[in-house]
Amino acid sequence: MLKPISAEQLRLGMYIHQISSAWIEHPFWRSSFKLESREDLLRLRAARIDEIIIDTGKGLDVAAPKMPAGPVPAASADARVNIIAEPAPQLLSEQEAPQARKLLEASRDTVINMFRDARLGKALSMKEASSLVQQVEMSITRNSGTLLSMIRIKTADDYTYLHSVAVCAYMIRLGQQLGLPPAQIQQAGMAGLLHDIGKIGTPATILNKPGKLTADEFSIVMQHPEIGHALLLNSGHLDAAVSDVALHHHEKFDGSGYPHRLGGPDISLLSRMGAVCDVYDALTSNRSYKSGSEPGQAIRIMLNSEGHFDPHIREAFIKSIGIFPCGSCVLMESGRLAIVVDQNDALLAPRVRIFFSTKSGTRIQPEIIDLSKKNTHDRILSHVDPQAWGLHNIDVI
Repeated sequence: MLKPISAEQLRLGMYIHQISSAWIEHPFWRSSFKLESREDLLRLRAARIDEIIIDTGKGLDVAAPKMPAGPVPAASADARVNIIAEPAPQLLSEQEAPQARKLLEASRDTVINMFRDARLGKALSMKEASSLVQQVEMSITRNSGTLLSMIRIKTADDYTYLHSVAVCAYMIRLGQQLGLPPAQIQQAGMAGLLHDIGKIGTPATILNKPGKLTADEFSIVMQHPEIGHALLLNSGHLDAAVSDVALHHHEKFDGSGYPHRLGGPDISLLSRMGAVCDVYDALTSNRSYKSGSEPGQAIRIMLNSEGHFDPHIREAFIKSIGIFPCGSCVLMESGRLAIVVDQNDALLAPRVRIFFSTKSGTRIQPEIIDLSKKNTHDRILSHVDPQAWGLHNIDVI
């Protein structure tokens, strides 16, 4: 039976039939699913949603009224099973930063060792890879943007290795946004971590070439999905869904990608996710032949890339990192520039660090402002390229 309820009445085990709000106001791109994670429960309760329709035939009904104070009668003892302990709130970026920084340093070494072992023909350490994926997921759960913001600032020399960690992190965050079950989120993270392992077969002179690749050089690069897929299959430790991402993360939704020119639903869910995460990190990273794009510019490029991505996955990805992703430089209504440091449930009102006045053309004392607070009288007007104001290395402010 369909039943309208408020967000406050939600509990784990309910089947959500419909969310009565526009997608931009709630944290899920789909509106029908079983509510199974406490993180999802908290995000739904915090979102601006007027009404939720549940299907009591597919999940739990609203909780029974609370029992009066005093001893619980034996016949009612099972009523306590449905009491939900609220998860702890996310850490602020400055609280998560030390842990994220250590994880980033350790993950670089882990991936370097994995690529080295693969080149030497040694078996990949799946235990080490799985541990890294779990640590990345824990960091993103504590704060969804800190690690992602840090990992974007990688040197061209580190790109091959940290790109793998970045795609792992984006895949996990996107999986959370899509409401995937925990096991599939771990699978998505592993797929992201190993998606480019086939580049061990691409000469470094081509990977690090500062100029445009020739047709012959690009044909060599295009071999890395099949090399990676074969390597993972031969390892004997991975399931087909993970190795499929190594093979098909360069397929396009319109069928114009490679190596098999698959299109639409013929591309697996994880591979469609991998395509979005791979391109976004590539666009926002410094490479040997170009500087990375500002996050807002990267999103615009992806929105204009018709046919490349599954539009639903792309929409969910944008929601997962925020309309103004952490690390974005934004222009405020007050004429000041700021860096986005934390996401809020209100997608247009993140937490920002003010650092520059466009009116005076000078840096100002950094100040963190939570734009979601009622007493805040400033707002974001747009993304902005900090280099237009002669600003560099703004991420270390």
